[in-house]
Amino acid sequence: MTQPSVVVVGGGAAGMMAALSARRAGAQVTLLEPNEKLGRKLYITGKGRCNLTNNTTPEGVLNNVPRNGRFLYSAVTRFPPGAVMEFFENLGVPLKTERGGRVFPCSDRAADVIDALFFALKKEKVVLRHIRATGLELAGGKVTGVETEEGTLPAGAVILATGGLSYPATGSTGDGYRLAQAAGHTVIEPRPSLVPLEEKGDTCAKMQGLSLKNVTLTLKNQKKKVVFQEQGEMLFTHFGLSGPLVLSASAHGNWVKDQYTAVIDLKPALDEAKLEARILRDVAQAPNKAFHNFLEGLLPRLMVPVAGARAEIPPDLPVNAMTRGQRRRLMETMKGFAIPLAGTRPIKEAIITAGGVKTGEVDPKTMMSKKTAGLFLAGELLDVDAYTGGFNLQIAWCTGRVAGESAAQHCKEEGAT
Repeated sequence: MTQPSVVVVGGGAAGMMAALSARRAGAQVTLLEPNEKLGRKLYITGKGRCNLTNNTTPEGVLNNVPRNGRFLYSAVTRFPPGAVMEFFENLGVPLKTERGGRVFPCSDRAADVIDALFFALKKEKVVLRHIRATGLELAGGKVTGVETEEGTLPAGAVILATGGLSYPATGSTGDGYRLAQAAGHTVIEPRPSLVPLEEKGDTCAKMQGLSLKNVTLTLKNQKKKVVFQEQGEMLFTHFGLSGPLVLSASAHGNWVKDQYTAVIDLKPALDEAKLEARILRDVAQAPNKAFHNFLEGLLPRLMVPVAGARAEIPPDLPVNAMTRGQRRRLMETMKGFAIPLAGTRPIKEAIITAGGVKTGEVDPKTMMSKKTAGLFLAGELLDVDAYTGGFNLQIAWCTGRVAGESAAQHCKEEGAT
């Protein structure tokens, strides 16, 4: 039996796509994945529903990539969201598009996406081995094989698609960084992205479990510069903030160097004049109502004591006794509820990893290493990450596709198939 010409290291989204693409392009392929099941991280994406791409244009994808988006231009153009959707529907996974362009399987089951990829790999006769890659065999400036726990596998091309460091229970061990460094690559220090945020103090803890909808979250650095602003949903937790808005905000901060404050507009549909008119109208309707009861008509109950203390208004004060200054503080509290932040939660709680292999050391048209011939890289291992909404999986699919097809082509040119 001849040895496969392409060895793919990592059986996640990018690795499965790379293996399938290389096989369909004519190469013999072996896929290495130490986990018993492929695509374990896919099971938990989109809350188990698998938000597998975003129904937008290539430009729409790149607009949602805060770092190194230009590097992805060729890959996203070559395998855009529309092509990704067609690919999965051809594998027998009917899709639907929801709010914000998010694409899910109609079944709402991530397992259907994983099963479709697994059966496609099986049908194409990709060799699957549940072993860990321990090193790369290098000679004369090129990769010649993959060292494993069970010996060395010769290879005409190797694709590293091992993921980052987020959700280590799914198999994200950081092995790929070590393998890439051994082949001469620079690894930008991995850090968490799309991750909950920790507060300074205990403001959020007092409102633990409270979910807010249709609020505007603004993230400001220590110079008061706005680095993120969006309307949506968020959640107070025992440690700070979570929820869709917060995860997106986390991708915008330089949490190593800078300090940030989250500012929540609790009434984004009302400007200050309209909010004041609403307050005055409510006061006129029940002038003797105690302030804390009055505030329950404006804010969720769990927020009432915290917001009242922020506005420095006694809870039992009759609302018709509020001074203009107290009313001003109440409006400022509701339009700009500020929470100083201590930083992010640990990387193991992040949805994705920012940082990774330096993109300047990888050919964006082929995903081949500029340091080691025959070595290709794909997915979260690269120093590219995006916001929520299916964009990170889109990156995995398109870089995996390009790496797989390019690896097969490299083997043909080298006579290694």
